[in-house]
Amino acid sequence: MSKMKTAITPTREEDYPEWYQQVVKSADLAEHSPVRGCMVIKPWGYGIWENIQRVLNDKIKKTGHKNAYFPLFVPLSFLEKEAQHVEGFAKECAVVTHHRLEKKDGKLVPAEDSKLEEPLVVRPTSEMIIGEMFSKWIESYRDLPLLINQWANIVRWEMRTRLFLRTTEFLWQEGHTAHQTEAEAEAEVFKMLNVYKDFMEKYLAIPVILGKKTEDEKFPGAVDTYCFEAMMQDKKAIQGGTSHYLGQNFSKSSDIKFSDEDGKIKYVYTTSWGVTTRLIGAIVMVHSDDDGLILPPKIAPTQIVILPVIHKEETRKEIFSICEKLKDDLENIKYHGLNMVVDIDTKDIRGGEKKWSWIKKGVPIIVEIGLKDIQNDSVFFLRRDNFEKKSLKTNEFLTNIVPILDDMQTKLFEKAKKQLEDNTKNIDNLDDFVKFFTPKNDKEIHGGFALSHYCLNDKEMEKVKKDLSVTVRCLPLNQDTKEGECIFCKKKTKHKAIFAKAY
Repeated sequence: MSKMKTAITPTREEDYPEWYQQVVKSADLAEHSPVRGCMVIKPWGYGIWENIQRVLNDKIKKTGHKNAYFPLFVPLSFLEKEAQHVEGFAKECAVVTHHRLEKKDGKLVPAEDSKLEEPLVVRPTSEMIIGEMFSKWIESYRDLPLLINQWANIVRWEMRTRLFLRTTEFLWQEGHTAHQTEAEAEAEVFKMLNVYKDFMEKYLAIPVILGKKTEDEKFPGAVDTYCFEAMMQDKKAIQGGTSHYLGQNFSKSSDIKFSDEDGKIKYVYTTSWGVTTRLIGAIVMVHSDDDGLILPPKIAPTQIVILPVIHKEETRKEIFSICEKLKDDLENIKYHGLNMVVDIDTKDIRGGEKKWSWIKKGVPIIVEIGLKDIQNDSVFFLRRDNFEKKSLKTNEFLTNIVPILDDMQTKLFEKAKKQLEDNTKNIDNLDDFVKFFTPKNDKEIHGGFALSHYCLNDKEMEKVKKDLSVTVRCLPLNQDTKEGECIFCKKKTKHKAIFAKAY
């Protein structure tokens, strides 16, 4: 039996990492830049990020946060104020040491007399520079809570990079807040964690597990780090984002103090939380197939593309006119509060090639309009999620387009949720654990999420981590506290952890 031809080669089954790279390329999302480890996000990929920004920005503002912007450069002395913080990021920092170039032997080099008095770090995160500003803005309990968010770029030096998943420079959103009490700060941490969960599941159609990071895995300088983990189609995990309770660690480092109602001087309690362009990589790996990208309609840059089908030149004007009319009618329809986004592809290329270019880009609905469709007052369309092809009367199509898109959104989430549930296993025997994560060959996709009792001593699992490339992802929230034996050392513990191979 001959193998079915796919638009993407290799397929997921043949070589999942390379399949991912080819989907990103064929969907025209991004490409590697001349600067090693960095990427150029192309218009279709950036359109996805713009929608992520738009939705999340609205959600963040509705919780009382205001947007601001802070410098790209952080004085080295600021990082040094928080010992755990600087140690955690030291190996990833890009450092500026000079402020001017000069020509020497025909080449541009840093001018010897332009060395900075203090090196500047290109921000790996902004806790310390924002903390410096908070210390100036906060004087009294009346200034609290202070709720700030910024959309920015971040630089963390990476040796092994992969588009969207791990790059030296990436885009993100980072929230930073200051509170009068520990309880208020902790409530903020969980509030934002649940904002992310709602966004992931309702807009990206990606189910997530909320959890707490272990001591070795938490954010440098944090008291506690909470995260949300998602499962990809190859059963590996992606950390979608984090929410950190920083206690008074950073407020003491940055001297962020306030006078309370009784005039006593106290340190504030702070939080930080964020998500990155890594979410685009997660969308690719959760939803796409061997023919390319599949996008949830709510986050797609364009919900519908219309392809004029012209066999005779004399019909061009009439067909284009009908396509424009359909586009106008569709764009007057509200889709979750916004006008539908519709494109007409008028590029002068073969119809089949044009259609497949949109299939690979993952546009939810592809409409083809030819002379016969006009004569029948009908619309012929293809659903990208399941390749269903259908012809409806134009009015019926206009009436049903929102339910069709909503059905696609729901089906994508349900499929991803089944993948997560089917491949999350309770395992409390080390032999079974090792077997679960041991593929029979290099091509086999093996494992998933193992939910196992764990004593929280990360040293106990170092050999397993090294041998199996498995890490503890999180301690799921709201788990039962039934006591069991740690899967590695047999100590009694009430904690269970999610273990997985991860990106």
